[in-house]
Amino acid sequence: MIKIYGVHGSPYVRKVLIALAVKNIPFEIVPQMPFSGDTEYLKLNPLGKIPTLVDGDLTLGDSKVICHYLDEAYPEPPLYPRGIADRARAHWFEDFAGGKLSELAAGIFFQRFMRPRAFKQEPDEALISDIIDNKLPPMLDYLEGQIPSEGFLFGDFGMADLSVMSPFVNAGYAGYEVDASRWPRTTALFAAVKAQAAVKSNLEQEKAALGL
Repeated sequence: MIKIYGVHGSPYVRKVLIALAVKNIPFEIVPQMPFSGDTEYLKLNPLGKIPTLVDGDLTLGDSKVICHYLDEAYPEPPLYPRGIADRARAHWFEDFAGGKLSELAAGIFFQRFMRPRAFKQEPDEALISDIIDNKLPPMLDYLEGQIPSEGFLFGDFGMADLSVMSPFVNAGYAGYEVDASRWPRTTALFAAVKAQAAVKSNLEQEKAALGL
């Protein structure tokens, strides 16, 4: 059985767990915090990041690599479009979301969720305001221009849709919501992704694990 090392609450672990659920692949989650210095875990993933997948003799780190592997090893239902151009664009959206979008959303999450809960510190509201007022809007403007007027990015629900939505789950735990009046296509896409059975189930489990 596939093993996934990670914890609920990580947007990267979330992507992999939902991918497994969509494909109805049995798996076991092995609790693992990132960057913990756990020497045994570092033998699997020397970067210390989560998630890590172990499938028999195969070990993979990085959520994008894992999801690409799952889509090729277990092709139905597909997570990525089959056309060459659309597939390349889906990979771009995954990189875009896993990079700058995740960095900005994580900044909000860390300041307003992790600092008070884990470190008993006040959030840096000036930093949060800079993210919300200055840094996120250009990213959301770009995304709004890429999303179709209805439906998912490439027709059927896929990893590109999940990737762009996932960071904002964490920002939502910290009280941030994308302005639907300013970015209506983006918020409609996020709502459609959250309505997917595998996503809805995962988020319910995640909230329970986080005590929300």
